[in-house]
Amino acid sequence: MIGFRFKRTIKLSMKGLWLHKLRSGLTALGIVFGVTSVVAMLAIGEGISHEAQEQIRRLGSRNIIITTVKPPTDNATSTSGNTLLEYGITYKDLERIKATIPNINIIVPVREIRQNVKYRQRKTEGVIMGTTPWFQRIRRLPMLRGRFLTGVDMHQQKSMCVINQQVEEDVFAYESAVGKNLKIGGDYYRVTGVVDDSIMSVGAETDSSRRIFIPITTARSRFGEIALKIASGSREMERVQLHQATIEVEVEGRVVEIASAIRALMERFHKQPDFELIVPLELLKQAERAKQFFKVVLGAIAAISLLVGGIGIMNIMLASVTERTREIGIRRALGAKKRDIIVQFLSETVLLSVSGGLVGILLGIAAPSLLGLVVGAFMSAGVSSSDTSFAKMQTIITPWSVVLASSISVAIGVVFGLYPAQRAANLDPIEALRHE
Repeated sequence: MIGFRFKRTIKLSMKGLWLHKLRSGLTALGIVFGVTSVVAMLAIGEGISHEAQEQIRRLGSRNIIITTVKPPTDNATSTSGNTLLEYGITYKDLERIKATIPNINIIVPVREIRQNVKYRQRKTEGVIMGTTPWFQRIRRLPMLRGRFLTGVDMHQQKSMCVINQQVEEDVFAYESAVGKNLKIGGDYYRVTGVVDDSIMSVGAETDSSRRIFIPITTARSRFGEIALKIASGSREMERVQLHQATIEVEVEGRVVEIASAIRALMERFHKQPDFELIVPLELLKQAERAKQFFKVVLGAIAAISLLVGGIGIMNIMLASVTERTREIGIRRALGAKKRDIIVQFLSETVLLSVSGGLVGILLGIAAPSLLGLVVGAFMSAGVSSSDTSFAKMQTIITPWSVVLASSISVAIGVVFGLYPAQRAANLDPIEALRHE
């Protein structure tokens, strides 16, 4: 009996909506756009947040990164008429950290030098990164071809190098770089491997996308520690021993504590602000907090858009009650109870909102991909590759976002359809029959 009543109510509701197809469709559009915005914004936000957190996670939750920062030039010292600016991380700093602070697993130093690299007639500028064999493991850089630097390369100061994809594409074009000799400055280096370092975003000089890794002992003996810069008729010399150091802690739970100890130790021996401490674990926690805040903001925006759609449904249903006053009077005269009238109008509202919600969910799932294709088509005509990142953005559709959108559409049908349904049920049957 209950199943029969439910089936009959749904059938009457669908018939009532079908008699006014255009009005019903336009009414549902508010819910469609609202749900679409909820699903699409949550998918884009989840994708951006996931990508940011993944990059931070790839830096290592047990790592502490110290980077060299150039201080104000007031701290420079004059030597023989030339300006010598000495700053940054030193080898003694790393020795002190290793000797005085416990629970440190390994310390990986990095020295960076900008140089021209050349293979045959193709030449470009890149960042030479002198480091140790542990750099690839501690920074979780996947090897694409060949091998990374080894302990033998470092101890014997061999002329070996590992390049990233960008250098291989720019300098070696369509050839395989492994085994080839690459000219760096005035010396030749044998390429032992190609690494994917696209996640590297921390460092004093790593704004360049072209990176060449060589043994730090080779970098120290070939390039020294003093760099000469000539600009506007003046000469400036800089002495920087290390540009970066990555410290791996044995226990993840003590990363923040050890980072504070390292900062205090560095500040004790550095009188000028020439270093910066980066803790990926803290960055990850900040990203997670930002993600939660972002969800709240998106929820508020979606709630406003859906509220507008709900108000539109309420207005249309109130107008429908006025138009169908005589129909309501006839049903009441034939024995229909107030409960039956409420269920009929409420079911129509719920059907409108649910159908609009389903269409909105489908559009919300497809919207990010369609938007990426449209943006990519517009950007394909002579736009720089740095501007096409939006077209390649990652989107993640989570089950909870679909459930949330479906629940909201049903809730809107119930909340905003309750008042018109009660108003229809409370009409006086006699007055309703007289209505023209």
